[in-house]
Amino acid sequence: MKWIRPDSPDYDESRKLFNAMIDRRPAVIAQCGTPADVAHALQHARDNELPVAVRAGGHSVAGMSMNDGGLVVDVRPMKSVRVDPESRTVTAGAGLTCGEFDRATQEHGLALTGGRVSTTGLAGFTLGGGSGWLERAFGFACDDLVSVDLVTAGGDQVTASARENPELFWALHGGGGNFGVATSFTFGLHELGPKVHAGFMLWPGDAATDVSRGFRELALAAPNEECATLIYLTAPPEPFVPAEMVGKMAVAVVYIYAGGADEGAERARPYRALHPAVDLLGDTNYADFQCSLDDPPGMYNYWSADYHNELSDDALDVIIDSARRLPGQHSQQLIAHWGGAVGGPAAAATPLLNRNASWVSHPFGLGETPEEGEEARAWVKHFRHDIAPYATGGVWLNFIGDEGQARVRAAFGNENFDRLSRVKRDFDPDNVFRGNQNIPPATE
Repeated sequence: MKWIRPDSPDYDESRKLFNAMIDRRPAVIAQCGTPADVAHALQHARDNELPVAVRAGGHSVAGMSMNDGGLVVDVRPMKSVRVDPESRTVTAGAGLTCGEFDRATQEHGLALTGGRVSTTGLAGFTLGGGSGWLERAFGFACDDLVSVDLVTAGGDQVTASARENPELFWALHGGGGNFGVATSFTFGLHELGPKVHAGFMLWPGDAATDVSRGFRELALAAPNEECATLIYLTAPPEPFVPAEMVGKMAVAVVYIYAGGADEGAERARPYRALHPAVDLLGDTNYADFQCSLDDPPGMYNYWSADYHNELSDDALDVIIDSARRLPGQHSQQLIAHWGGAVGGPAAAATPLLNRNASWVSHPFGLGETPEEGEEARAWVKHFRHDIAPYATGGVWLNFIGDEGQARVRAAFGNENFDRLSRVKRDFDPDNVFRGNQNIPPATE
């Protein structure tokens, strides 16, 4: 194990997070390579009365993987991965990124719903549920969990599975890092790739209304294997973008078919019939597609999200109007289509509420400077105010920052939240793991 303190030469690099809006200075960072290292680090925190944060990929927009004046358990050295192609399972260390995981499983033509940004940490992604491009076909990443190894606040090494600590296993299907430090995950995998039909198409902003309504109808009629997402953005200065579109609001559809590439190309024809100005759909390696749309690190980020049972024309008008006021060059508005496996049989085995929602709006504001970051924050909050009449009140916690306990409870509903609190009481009664979307331990 490596201890990193403020006088260490790699301290600043080790505390840096994806979101530049977060600048925290822990007393010590414990880079842990084994579960025993994690237990040792937690003992050090207890002995010195230090608050604890847990860091894997460091993508939490609220900066929950870092703290001020405390101890950070950094699991990034835990990068082991073992794929069993015969049983279609994988055991993966908590330090892997989603991109590293994808590369390892794709060597065998196997996959799991992965993060939309390949540098996202596998651990936080999965414990928060695991929403990604393939969720309509495969469900969330947590739905494919076979077991999780973790270290509790008291330093005990435990395994959670359907047979061993089943209540804890249930809680780890979306309950976040509230219950311990995950060190290893075993997943079931799905056959996919390596070649898939995937990519994106781009339209100018003046086509936003027609494209948005056309997308809505196509998505609602799509089979589960057809995974498409609508994104509003500022057209980047890339060689493939027509000069007259650069720097202006644009509309994109990100598409991937969870099946044969030829069938995926055929299923994409109706989207092509909407006449995109840029068509970058094609046969590609799944792992390459997964990292082709990564957001740049070092930006000032503010995100949020809401669930919707339907997207009426009026709701789409609100979304499009907000997209015409995107702050800066990097902010985006994402509309994910759910249904399919998201609301399938696996939903009942998780604490996540409202998995039967049809849509998720996910504004993420990005700025290059602190001032632009504040403009992004104001834009996101303004949008949430305007879209509220069309939202269910549900929320995906990995898509938001620190928006208060009411939003945490809304993600699970009262009954599931109270059940999670009882699991928390059993495994972390002192709420050591509170640097997260926190579920306090039950007191009764």
